[in-house]
Amino acid sequence: MLVRMRTRRATPQPLSPHAHRRLAAPRTPFGKVLTPTTHVRPGKTAVISSNFSRPLESLVRLFSTSSIAMVAELIDGTGIAKAIRESIHAEIDAVQKIRPTFKPSLVIIQVGNRPDSSTYVRMKLKAAQEANINCLLKVFPEDITQTDLLAEVDALNNDTTVHGVLVQLPVPNHISEIAVTNSVAPEKDVDGFGPLNVGELAKRGGSPLFIPCTPKGVMVLLEKSGVELSGKRVVVLGRSDIVGSPVSYLLRNADATVTVCHSRTQSLESYLKEADVVVSAIGKAGFVKGEWLKPGVVVIDVGTNYVPDASKKSGQRLVGDVEFASASQVAAKITPVPGGVGPMTVAMLLQNVVDATKRAFEVQAKRHITPLPLKIEAKVPSDIAISRAQKPKHIKDVAREIGITDSELELFGAHKAKVQLSILERLAHRKNGKYVLVTGITPTPLGEGKSTTTVGLVQALGAHLNKIAFANVRQPSMGPTFGIKGGAAGGGYSQVIPMDEFNMHLTGDIHAIGAATNLLAAAIDTRMFHESSQKDGPLFKRLVPAKRGVRKFSPVMLRRLKKLGIDKTNPDDLTKQEAARFARLDIDPDTITWRRVVDCNDRHLRTVTIGQGAAEKGHTRQTGFDITVASECMAVLALSNSLVDMRERLGRMVVASSKAGEPITADDIGCGGALTALLKDAIKPNLMQTLEGTPVFVHAGPFANISIGANSVLADKMALKLAGTEPGEDEAEQSGYVVTEAGFDFTMGGERFFNIKCRSSGLVPDVVVIVATVRALKLHGGGPDVTPGVALPDVYLQEDVEILRKGCANLAKHISNAKQYGLPVVVAINRFETDTEAELAVIREEALKAGADDAIPSNHWAEGGRGAVGLAEGVVKAANKVEGKDFKLLYDVDKTVEEKLNIIAQNMYGADKVELSELARQKVDTYTKQGFGNLPICVAKTQYSLSHDPALKGVPTGFTVPIRDVRASVGAGYLYALAAEIMTIPGLPTHSGFMDVEVDEDGEIEGLF
Repeated sequence: MLVRMRTRRATPQPLSPHAHRRLAAPRTPFGKVLTPTTHVRPGKTAVISSNFSRPLESLVRLFSTSSIAMVAELIDGTGIAKAIRESIHAEIDAVQKIRPTFKPSLVIIQVGNRPDSSTYVRMKLKAAQEANINCLLKVFPEDITQTDLLAEVDALNNDTTVHGVLVQLPVPNHISEIAVTNSVAPEKDVDGFGPLNVGELAKRGGSPLFIPCTPKGVMVLLEKSGVELSGKRVVVLGRSDIVGSPVSYLLRNADATVTVCHSRTQSLESYLKEADVVVSAIGKAGFVKGEWLKPGVVVIDVGTNYVPDASKKSGQRLVGDVEFASASQVAAKITPVPGGVGPMTVAMLLQNVVDATKRAFEVQAKRHITPLPLKIEAKVPSDIAISRAQKPKHIKDVAREIGITDSELELFGAHKAKVQLSILERLAHRKNGKYVLVTGITPTPLGEGKSTTTVGLVQALGAHLNKIAFANVRQPSMGPTFGIKGGAAGGGYSQVIPMDEFNMHLTGDIHAIGAATNLLAAAIDTRMFHESSQKDGPLFKRLVPAKRGVRKFSPVMLRRLKKLGIDKTNPDDLTKQEAARFARLDIDPDTITWRRVVDCNDRHLRTVTIGQGAAEKGHTRQTGFDITVASECMAVLALSNSLVDMRERLGRMVVASSKAGEPITADDIGCGGALTALLKDAIKPNLMQTLEGTPVFVHAGPFANISIGANSVLADKMALKLAGTEPGEDEAEQSGYVVTEAGFDFTMGGERFFNIKCRSSGLVPDVVVIVATVRALKLHGGGPDVTPGVALPDVYLQEDVEILRKGCANLAKHISNAKQYGLPVVVAINRFETDTEAELAVIREEALKAGADDAIPSNHWAEGGRGAVGLAEGVVKAANKVEGKDFKLLYDVDKTVEEKLNIIAQNMYGADKVELSELARQKVDTYTKQGFGNLPICVAKTQYSLSHDPALKGVPTGFTVPIRDVRASVGAGYLYALAAEIMTIPGLPTHSGFMDVEVDEDGEIEGLF
């Protein structure tokens, strides 16, 4: 085939080093595309296979303007690149039909406005649009500092919606190209210039995540042109890190014999004369002459050089490193410039972005927990000894296994971390995993092992059934830890570890709750003090002082103005009456419900008198302290659905009433914003792990006596998304499990969980697990009382089927209560070494008779997850059950407070009715008038009986529940009725837990239990 072309030679113009590096560094893709070939008949149109055709004269003008005879076949990079872009677009469309969230995203960083860089960027933006890839250009001024630029790159590294980051080179001289390109995360280094990708490429058998785009494009062009490389002699001109070196590695891996020549190479022509393939990337216009080449050689011209050309509008034209006029008469195949390697560079960049996106999705899809092996001893050691003997995984590894990115993690040492709420937005498209609620029967004072069962069940699901499984538990107060109850990390071989870090401080959330609660308490008393000593005018001026001559309402003050119906934002515009209404809260001291808190069992703070200092001028008041977890701030933390929701809840907490009977809120005091600031980090769930390395969220710990007694809504929502399934995944097989617990028995904890927590969160459990023990059921069957620290009576240590069967009535009542919510129920029989097979069989028989889906013994305390595999299998089966599920809440919140109380007492406790004291009725009337009568109800009563009386065991009937008082947790979103004298700050026993705690010479804590 002969084609006549005219060519005009031009003097090569060398480029600057920076321009050379970028212009000589195009990019690359993968993809099956037919090789375009050119068929030409004299006087006819040149046809290229990828639907590309143009008159021969037009085609010829692309390369030359003088008459020559050309024998080489053109390798049409433009056509191949176009086909690749179309293939990428089709691939993205196909994936998006299954996974709508599959949206490849590239961000290009450009520093300054160099015309050549801007041209290349426009090409990439246009190509990305054609391929259906989101591409964002971020342009920064030329004087940006290297530190600021690296910070921008780091932000993109941490943005999970960005899959590829490209820094357009060159950058200004004051910025290190190496530092910037090396700062791009390896998994987003779609240019392939980072040390990991370059290093892996250089290794024989290495596995780079990305191949630099231009070298990759070169290899694709050779492949699509049918060039066999194995055993061939290849000369690469140029040894840059951008093209020369990486393309030599690729050619070597294709079994070619590769020679890299450069500016110092002697007798260059002799090497070229022997070459079967020549790849030139030296940045010198027309440097390689046709007479230097072996006939039949394949020439890949990577050079991009501009030379003067008066016929062009720009005054210059683009040429390669190879003198096309002479080389095309010798070569068998040759790439034109432009139209050869250049378009392939951009196409390969797009392919790398798609590959990065697929890899990111694959990482999420391959979430897998790597279990920690347990070294189980026949004689189970103490909890702290077991915890200390197990070496935990680094918390970053725990997070990565479940799909949490490093940027979403805030480390607190090696074994605990907070997780950012932004993960909820990232995973919003996922279907939730399975939600499991663990509750119990009416317990003994010894406890029946709900927390231990929760942890053991999750260890079985995650470490033995290969499910993504979370244990979501409350953060323990240090009051019980140093008191009589001890810690709350589980026990035996089913624990959260490290146990000491779990039980003490953790990440400081409880301290933040304490600071917020006490700030509001101080603000209440301070406001009353100042109002008592100032008239309306001066009080208003001091509340809204002039700053630099300007008076301005703060945001929280604007909230109060809105509440009062004052539609003004300039303090100077308020009338005297409006200013007085705004400034004077007129709190009735007798109605103050807000108390200070301390995270310690200190009985002497239950009732205190404040204001006895001389400076307080006789403004004394009797009040008291609660334990920190009893604060409404803790309940708000547990029930909030977002940071914004928490801000609103904190602001509307009612702390007292005015003398006119109006509710006074934290926002009225001016504290809502400050409280949120103190809790903005506490709202992030804490990540830890179990003894077997399965993930645990530890977050919030509202006092079970007067609140929901459950962990946070946000921790549950986060875990459900992390354990959830992507569109197109098999839900039954790939869905994970989130196991959480509710305080005390189902009648208390379960009822509050559904009617308060689920009502707030919108979440619905898939299955309810009720923990039962032989010991507790014998107690309800008529066994003697049990007391912590006192030896158990013989009936609890010996087989007694008769008393056990009688006590199973309590279990049956809890099963019946749970079934009222329309969910399947599995009974977990927490096994003790004294239990007999006959006793376990009785519990299973009675549980099935009462309507449980299954009743399964579990030995997780002594065996860890292995001992709970049967329970886990039963839970999985019940959670995936479809028929019979019909979730419903117990009552409508629009009913009156007394009606709701009666529904709870009659349906859950088995009572005849409730009876409100005069004080309780007054409180109900007040809250109803204030607009709070439509809140759900939390009943505070004893946990040791279905009734209000701890002496009534089994299933008592015919009793009336006395309601002594009703209080409001408006911010948390419920009223709580007191059916017993509830101690909101426990005392310490004679022998307290703190007496056994010590720190050894290595800094290890001993003596916790």
